[in-house]
Amino acid sequence: MLEVEDNILDKTSKVPLYLQLMEELIKKIDAGEYQEHERLPSERELCELYDLSRITVRQALMELEKEGYIYRLHGKGTFVAPKSYNQDLLKLYSFTEEMKALGKVPATKVHSFNEIVIDEWLANKMDLKPSEEVFKVVRLRLADDEPLIYETSYLPKKIFPGLTADDLVKRPMYDVFREDYQIRVTRAVERFSATLIRSKEAEQLKTEENSPAMLIKRYAYNNETLIEYTVSVARGDKFDYTVELL
Repeated sequence: MLEVEDNILDKTSKVPLYLQLMEELIKKIDAGEYQEHERLPSERELCELYDLSRITVRQALMELEKEGYIYRLHGKGTFVAPKSYNQDLLKLYSFTEEMKALGKVPATKVHSFNEIVIDEWLANKMDLKPSEEVFKVVRLRLADDEPLIYETSYLPKKIFPGLTADDLVKRPMYDVFREDYQIRVTRAVERFSATLIRSKEAEQLKTEENSPAMLIKRYAYNNETLIEYTVSVARGDKFDYTVELL
C-alpha cells in the first residue's frame, strides 16, 4: 500500500497544486526514482498519495504528457517516457558529434552497401541523369547501443570513386568525404514529415510497428553540387527538433 507523502505539496501556496504535483513527479523522474518505461501510480493512487482531487491529478498528468515526460497506454496505465535528443536545426550537424556532445557513445552499423543504376525518379531527386551509378548505403545509427535512426543514403559514384563499405564502418561519412575526397558539406536542406514505422524499420529500431516517427529527407551540397541524398526514419520517442525563429 502506498504511503501518503508528508509536507510535499503546499496547499496554502499561490502555485496551483497541479503544478506542484508536476514538479514533484519531474524531480522523481530526473532523480531516477521512476525509470524510463516504468509504470507510474494510477490516478487514484496519486490522489491518495498526495491527498489531491482526481481533477488536479488528471490535469498534472495531462501537462506532463504534453511536455513529453510521460506517455499513456490505453488500458495499461501511465509510463515514464524515454528521454529524447534535441536537435538544433539552425546549423549543420553530425550525428556522431551530437551524440558525443551529449556524453553518448555513437555507433553506426552498415547493413548494406551497393552500387545501383538510378531510375528517372531518383535522378530527378539528385540532379543526375538516368542510368548514372550511385552508392546506396543503408545504415543504423545508435547511441549507447540503442538504435535511433534507420537511414538510406545515395551518393554519386562519380564524386566518390572507390568508396567502400569498410570506409563507412570505420569513420563517419562526412570525415570520409573530407579526408579521402577533400569534399565538405557546405550546406544542407532537410525536409521533415510525420510517418509510421514499418515492419522492417521496427525490427531494426527495436520498437513497435506503426509507432510514430520522423521522416527526414536530407539534400547535402558541396557548394552547388548535390553530394548526398539521405532518407532517415528517426524514432518519434527519441528525438525532438528545435528551430529558432527570428
